[in-house]
Amino acid sequence: MQLTYFGHASFLATIGGVRVLFDPFISPNPLAKAINVNAIEADYILVSHGHGDHIADVESIAKRTGAKILAIAEIAGYFGAMGLDVIGTNLGGKVILPFGTVHCVAAAHSSSFPDGSYAGVAMGFVIKTNEGQSRTLYFAGDTALTSDIKLIKDRHQVDVALLPIGDNYTMGLTDALVAADWVGTTEIIGMHYDTFPVIAINHEAALAEAKAAGKNLRLLRIGESVEL
Repeated sequence: MQLTYFGHASFLATIGGVRVLFDPFISPNPLAKAINVNAIEADYILVSHGHGDHIADVESIAKRTGAKILAIAEIAGYFGAMGLDVIGTNLGGKVILPFGTVHCVAAAHSSSFPDGSYAGVAMGFVIKTNEGQSRTLYFAGDTALTSDIKLIKDRHQVDVALLPIGDNYTMGLTDALVAADWVGTTEIIGMHYDTFPVIAINHEAALAEAKAAGKNLRLLRIGESVEL
């Protein structure tokens, strides 16, 4: 699995040739100005919740690429009404896709569309790739530290967790380290930090805190790709 970071909570996972885009908020993000959003290809777009900093580029990318949008029923309905290809789901649901399975899990966070209308509830995703060199990725979405996260370890063997660490709107790093313990991984990729002044972090301090807790925290550069 190759993972590319586009800033904030936006990632592209390439799994056996299938391109899975998470929460595309790229064109409005000044930190991602070097990314050509019109060059991003996707087969699926996974949307964790309805806030503008997670759905800003969903419509344009889906229209251009024909990507299927997987989201909670309310968000799927919102984009489906635009004529886009959608897969509606909800908390606890598991969807089988060509690259593996997507299990929708709880995230403790609000969710509304940019106009303030109801967008269902927030979700995270546990991605398990097809058997062979199977890998399991936990994309937490925007969440607080909540005991629901403990349930993930009972059902999945998480290899890598993508966790919000910016605090204020989501959990901060200290809580994210606990979340990593709860899902049973030492491998963390940080997200939802630095985009706005209120969620800016001290990178050196964050890396030191994670190391002291026995975790391998990666703070990817925007545009950087890694193999998982």
